[in-house]
Amino acid sequence: MAAPRSDSEKRKQISVRGIAGLGDVAEVRKSFNRHLHFTLVKDRNVATPRDYFFALAHAVRDHLVGRWIRTQQYYYERDPKRIYYLSLEFYMGRTLQNTMVNLGMQNVCDEAIYQLGLDLEELEEIEEDAGLGNGGLGRLAACFLDSMATLGLAAYGYGIRYEFGIFNQKILDGWQVEEADDWLRYGNPWEKARPEYMLPVHFYGRVEHTAEGVKWIDTQVVLAMPYDTPVPGYKNNTVNTMRLWSAKAPNDFNLQEFNVGDYIEAVLDRNLAENISRVLYPNDNFFEGKELRLKQEYFVVAATLQDIIRRFKSSNFGSRDPVRTCFETFPDKVAIQLNDTHPALSIPELMRILVDVEKMEWEKAWEVTKRTCAYTNHTVLPEALERWPVTMFEKLLPRHLEIIYTINQRHLDVRGSDLDRLRRMSVIEEGDCKRINMAHLCVIGSHAVNGVARIHSEIVKNSVFKDFYEMEPEKFQNKTNGITPRRWLLLCNPGLAGVIAEKIGEDFVTDLSQLKKLLDFVDDEVFIRDVAKVKQENKLKFSAYLEETYKVKINPSSMFDVHVKRIHEYKRQLLNCLHIITLYNRMRKDPSKSFVPRTVMIGGKAAPGYYMAKMIIKLITSIGDVINNDPYIGDRLKVIFLENYRVSFAEKGKTAKGVDSLKLPPLPAGGSVNRDRSPAAPAQREATPRTEPATACTSLLCRYNAREYYERIPELRQAIDQLSSGFFSPKDPGCFRDVVNMLMNHDRFKVFADYQAYMECQGRVDHNIDSKREALSPLLGLLAKLNRRTVTSPVLSVAAPSV
Repeated sequence: MAAPRSDSEKRKQISVRGIAGLGDVAEVRKSFNRHLHFTLVKDRNVATPRDYFFALAHAVRDHLVGRWIRTQQYYYERDPKRIYYLSLEFYMGRTLQNTMVNLGMQNVCDEAIYQLGLDLEELEEIEEDAGLGNGGLGRLAACFLDSMATLGLAAYGYGIRYEFGIFNQKILDGWQVEEADDWLRYGNPWEKARPEYMLPVHFYGRVEHTAEGVKWIDTQVVLAMPYDTPVPGYKNNTVNTMRLWSAKAPNDFNLQEFNVGDYIEAVLDRNLAENISRVLYPNDNFFEGKELRLKQEYFVVAATLQDIIRRFKSSNFGSRDPVRTCFETFPDKVAIQLNDTHPALSIPELMRILVDVEKMEWEKAWEVTKRTCAYTNHTVLPEALERWPVTMFEKLLPRHLEIIYTINQRHLDVRGSDLDRLRRMSVIEEGDCKRINMAHLCVIGSHAVNGVARIHSEIVKNSVFKDFYEMEPEKFQNKTNGITPRRWLLLCNPGLAGVIAEKIGEDFVTDLSQLKKLLDFVDDEVFIRDVAKVKQENKLKFSAYLEETYKVKINPSSMFDVHVKRIHEYKRQLLNCLHIITLYNRMRKDPSKSFVPRTVMIGGKAAPGYYMAKMIIKLITSIGDVINNDPYIGDRLKVIFLENYRVSFAEKGKTAKGVDSLKLPPLPAGGSVNRDRSPAAPAQREATPRTEPATACTSLLCRYNAREYYERIPELRQAIDQLSSGFFSPKDPGCFRDVVNMLMNHDRFKVFADYQAYMECQGRVDHNIDSKREALSPLLGLLAKLNRRTVTSPVLSVAAPSV
């Protein structure tokens, strides 16, 4: 049952969330009750909270459907250039609240649910996260979809409808344990199956070269069933589509076994085909080259390109009659963005369709392909780059292997006679096991290549793809990752959004450059007080959540020091651990000294097979066990590992965060250096004194001797000795010997080289922090950045189509 409303809750209705009209509230209540009765077949006597969530979700979706259909009609009538964002990950999180925000009906639903005697926040918490991503790559894809819809662009997201998303993380006795993420077990109210657009995807087989052309025959077929999810823009009546493919076995799958009477075995074998969309691969930044993963990559590419070409050929909504037969205009109507190398097979697959099916000449087909495709690089770690064995391609995709060989040969033919350079630029890597370098294929087959942060894009140009950049510098760009302010400000921090809107209006929601107007209020005591109040309310709420969840007493006035990334050696969690241990030792050494109280929160998932990452989690939890129970420390320092961090968790925590622990890897995978997608992130980079990592300032090949740092820096030596002696693992003194051994003898990421600079930087954070500065840090840093240069927001205000 809903509790009586406080004054603050009533005030929330007069904000960027909109005002609840009586007629609208009555309509939502009526729709809610109708869906409870007719869709869920329940009444209030037997309905569960989950039933109430589904009834509300269906009521909200009703408001999307008309806009969704009209948007697609508009696109077919106007025939604009369409953007196809191909990604094997879409880390969408929850949909209900985001949809209410973008439709401007959050307060309408809040009031309707309250009048029904229910609590909207409780219903929102029931929704499963759509965890179809590992982290930044998948969340960037999700933010892009929101931004493109808000811009009114004719954009589509294409991926895989994994039956099991990123695993649920449990911490047992300090260790990570994985549980399956069965996110679809209760159903998904947002998706619509489209069996009428089911498409065949071919694997295996052989290639025949005939007088009529090349034929790929005797293949094994898997069907791709599309499921569509609406993606609403912000208050512009545009609703775009995310189409995710699910693998289905055809009815004649393993027909031979049917014929010999082994009916049961044949039915069970259907799982082999349907396993393609069964589970999302956890990302450990280490390429293993599993056949199922390659099947997933081709599955999404083959189905998507068939869909794209069908849409290109048809100009009327719902029509399947081909009206376009000339593909020379294809790049004028189609843009394919490859989100990392996972959809790289789009390049040879498009070539196969154009040359083998549409009978285009090779040169024309190659020109069309290059003009159509663009590539976003996310990682520069050598071991993470995809390099598929030629033997696997030969078996699974024989025609594509032929096409890749031809692409590579023609590419090398025009690259001069420097054999070393040709070897470095080849798509085919020679050796005992020939491999296909998918990143090279993407660079060769795209008209544009971008990194996702400035420092990352520079490494791409000057290191990873140096030879390619020297020959085609115009192809390389930087696109610093952005975030959608709808989810990461309006949705998760409505208090701050309301304070901003009172001062500068609501245009900042679709044009972040409007935040420059806040410069006029940096000395406004009322504004400063209002921001500080919102921040402290957020911290109090999050503190209560942490205490209830982790049974650790939190000081809400402490600085919330948050470090959330996938757990990996290069993500700098170990550097953060050394800082925590050093801070703890300083407090123990001089209990009377004044320290800025800190609550350090570290979160992220370790890939199930990544031993060292799991050891890092055990280390963090063990450090927390010691510090959190030390009476000499009290509430001046607490350490919490945020279990099962995900999008919906981030929405709670980012509003309370005080500072991001600096993450300074020497080899950034993508833009992970000081990158965050919360609206506070740019500010925290500015509000926190920066220091460049020692490893980033010198050659990666320079001499690094961890023992020299260990001997020279007493506090570092003390921390490492504590790990070695079992100080933080008294029941198992040798628990962290492998961590120490790695740091001392084979640390590729040179943690000790950054230790001193990192400690000094964190010291300056302590020195500079005061209540006003911390309260304003999410705004001041962003304003400083906006004031120094003109910013092109990733989400600008545009005239949306009247659909």
